[in-house]
Amino acid sequence: MLNHMIDEFALDDIFHALADPTRRAMLASLAVSRRTVGELAAPFSMSLAAASKHIRVLERAGLVRRSVEGRTHVCSLDAEPLHAGMEWIRHYEKYWDQRLDSLQALLETEDAATMHSRSLPTKGKKP
Repeated sequence: MLNHMIDEFALDDIFHALADPTRRAMLASLAVSRRTVGELAAPFSMSLAAASKHIRVLERAGLVRRSVEGRTHVCSLDAEPLHAGMEWIRHYEKYWDQRLDSLQALLETEDAATMHSRSLPTKGKKP
């Protein structure tokens, strides 16, 4: 059901793009404002060609739009595709919640049993 709602190939591209810390940092920078390829490459020890490869991965995922202004390539963020990734994650959230609820119930039971055993007087000693 979920697979029909979200294009699996798009998810592959999105998660592949987000898997790299350099690309995540580039997205964070683009969340602030548009940047040139040179500005995106500047914080890293990489060539413009290497930065351009990272940007192409982000473009393939639909997360970055690149425009050419004269001889300058300017990139901007398009966060819309992240929605598909969030929907995919949200689908599995109910399983995490169930497990966390079970863990919480277990811990509360253990805490109650520990408190109860501490309040019982021990044999041969007065409370």
